[in-house]
Amino acid sequence: MKNIVELKTYELERGIIISVMTSNLERKSAEDSLSELQFLAKTAHVEIVKTFLQTLPSKHPATYIGKGKVEEIKLYCAENNIALILFDDDLSPAQIRNLVKELERKIVDRSGLILDIFASRAKSKEAITQVKLAQMQYLLPRLTRMWTHLSKQYGGVGTKGPGETQIETDRRLIKTKISQLKDELTHIEVERFEQRKKRKEMFRVALVGYTNAGKSTLMNTLSNADVFVENLLFATLDTTVRQIQLTQSLNILLSDTVGFIRKLPSHLIASFKSTLAEVFEADLLLHVVDITHPNFTEHIAVVNSTLEELKANEIPMILVFNKIDAIQERETLRELAHQFPEAICISAQRGINIETLKETIAEKLQHDWKEETLVIPQSNNRLLAQLHEVAEIVSKEYEGNDIIVKIRIQKKVSEAVEKLLKRKAKVEI
Repeated sequence: MKNIVELKTYELERGIIISVMTSNLERKSAEDSLSELQFLAKTAHVEIVKTFLQTLPSKHPATYIGKGKVEEIKLYCAENNIALILFDDDLSPAQIRNLVKELERKIVDRSGLILDIFASRAKSKEAITQVKLAQMQYLLPRLTRMWTHLSKQYGGVGTKGPGETQIETDRRLIKTKISQLKDELTHIEVERFEQRKKRKEMFRVALVGYTNAGKSTLMNTLSNADVFVENLLFATLDTTVRQIQLTQSLNILLSDTVGFIRKLPSHLIASFKSTLAEVFEADLLLHVVDITHPNFTEHIAVVNSTLEELKANEIPMILVFNKIDAIQERETLRELAHQFPEAICISAQRGINIETLKETIAEKLQHDWKEETLVIPQSNNRLLAQLHEVAEIVSKEYEGNDIIVKIRIQKKVSEAVEKLLKRKAKVEI
């Protein structure tokens, strides 16, 4: 089996976008989704020439759009030299085959476009493996004649990864590759688990939010990290973890993960499960919201829904409204404060209210602490050193041959510490 080849090209492709608005979908919601697809296209270096939005009772099972619209688009593509057609929903293998036959153009659906962006953004071994797995799982049901229109002369969007080089690959080889990639990811997940075990004593805070909400900018501001930031969707694909000192006695681990987006297919979420483990193993989530976006409330709902799918919806959360420096109207800020009284309003880029956010994080985490007093023999210096690693030493008093130590410790690691203490002689809890 040939190696997967990623074609990197930054020459703009000319394309069009097509979407269907069914009777149960509001026009504004459909237009917002189209606008987002245009942003995705920009991220993938596609120049969108025209957008088509058709209203139908339901999506056509054979061609997604109606027969008359197919003819209209075929004529438009011929007259305007359009080679790429993007669809705002996932298409079935049969729909793709029929559309390729009718339109004789390169057809890419929403998942295919997102995968294309992921392929160009993945840098770490884990992210690259996850993208390859998602690509293969996407390709498997679409093998039959789907890729015959993608000869090597095309390149560009929709052909990164397996699309171009796997035209002649049969299902057996694809399934074998999927199995190999799953084994690789299992090995990587074991390594990640061991890494997380070593830092389980620390509070873990994860940044979550809609893509392009400013999570990476906030990560850079809080940690002085150098996470890649760009005004494009999915600018960050790999998980970044940094240690941050919130207060003199409180350190946390802050992780930045891939952003969420509407219509993100469940198989893509499953492929990135090991990366998103930083989310559902966190003690606290910072839900970052681009407050300047006209549909920020819908973005909040999408993120909450995705967290529920990840079974991470019960983790304590702080709602963080970002980019408040771009809001000029004071009345708008007052309305936000009234509607979302628990939210913290910040500007990650300009550093506005960052100290308030840190204090709020610290207050949230303080609820997970408890105090204990221990009596430790002075000769047991090793135990005292171990306590320094996992707890905050509030006070130490020497009494005869013993040290009376008052500690503050996280509830989540107190059981492990108690087991450690009980193994030591002459330790009273």
